Amino acid sequence: QVQLVESGGGSVQAGDSLRLSCAASGHAFSSRAMGWFRQAPGNEREFVSAIAYSSKGTLYADSVKGRFTISRDNAKNTLYLQMNSLKPEDTAVYYCAASAYYSESSVQQDFSDWGQGTQVTVSS
Repeated sequence: QVQLVESGGGSVQAGDSLRLSCAASGHAFSSRAMGWFRQAPGNEREFVSAIAYSSKGTLYADSVKGRFTISRDNAKNTLYLQMNSLKPEDTAVYYCAASAYYSESSVQQDFSDWGQGTQVTVSS
């Protein structure tokens, strides 16, 4: 099991940038694919982005493609999400998650460990 703690959320204006971080502790961060999901009020939790254990594969939701970039530093046990050109519809709680597999995936059921989330609020 791996423990995950997100940070970097906040309140920004449309067009601004934020970088989320997810610090991992516990077992085998570097051998697990990682992902970011988000949940807006009244909505289901949805996939944002994922990265393979080796960083050689990434996935993005269509809604964030070209604006968000996922990365990881296995030496620091940390996952990142660089979010540029933020829009009000990006407002949500963002969750970091660790997959049970090596390869990136957009399927929530593939992720076995979850952080507590960090709030991102984008105003127009």
